[in-house]
Amino acid sequence: MSFWSALAIALAGVGAGLINTIVGSGTLITFPTLLFFGVNPLVANVSNNIGLVAGGMTGSWGYRHELTGQAPTLRRLMPLSFVGSVIGASLLLVLPPSAFSAIVPVLILIAVVLVIAGPRIQASTVGHEGRPVPAWHGPVMGAGVLLAGAYGGYFGAAQGVLLMGLFSALSSEPLQRLNGYKNVLALIVNVVAAVVFVLFARDEVDWRIVALIAAGSFVGGIVGARVGRRIPPAVLRGLIITIGLVAFVKLVWLS
Repeated sequence: MSFWSALAIALAGVGAGLINTIVGSGTLITFPTLLFFGVNPLVANVSNNIGLVAGGMTGSWGYRHELTGQAPTLRRLMPLSFVGSVIGASLLLVLPPSAFSAIVPVLILIAVVLVIAGPRIQASTVGHEGRPVPAWHGPVMGAGVLLAGAYGGYFGAAQGVLLMGLFSALSSEPLQRLNGYKNVLALIVNVVAAVVFVLFARDEVDWRIVALIAAGSFVGGIVGARVGRRIPPAVLRGLIITIGLVAFVKLVWLS
């Protein structure tokens, strides 16, 4: 690995850590970068996942103030992300890489639609004008978090967009708090998947790549939290939609 390729991978890690913290889809920066430098796709996916854990930690810590008092909600959702990520990481080890290629763009488009429609759905159903939260919101959100965890454990690109689409439609919490939820749940998925890969796919891990992406994403997560927490909700929603559409186009193009 040359100095310039190592620098490019580290800078891609910075960008991924920043984007993951603010919106999600940072993998769409690092994964193509690794492929560009000739890294095997499976090695790139596994090594990238492990390296991005560092950015998830700094990004989640940066949103700690938005999560004050939210422990009950996180305790309910975190086990679902855990189980989903185990399923997804296991599928990566046994299924061909093309197995999810058809459904992933569809999931991202659904998430983008949910982000767009979220305020209107909230206005009609979630705790406005004295109306209680519909009973079906909890189970549907739980199932969505489980599926997003499975997807994140398998590949991870745009996992944040999926979660934000789900939360936007089913929760009346402020968008920045939902972003905090997203960061914590995505971190759990990445950590669990990383452990599975280290235990059962050690031959597919390139530790030089892991170190470069980890260093970059660590910095990117810090910067992303400082920037993301200052973005107005309307701008953040627009950014999520834009990144989601870019993710859709890029995944379709790469497939």
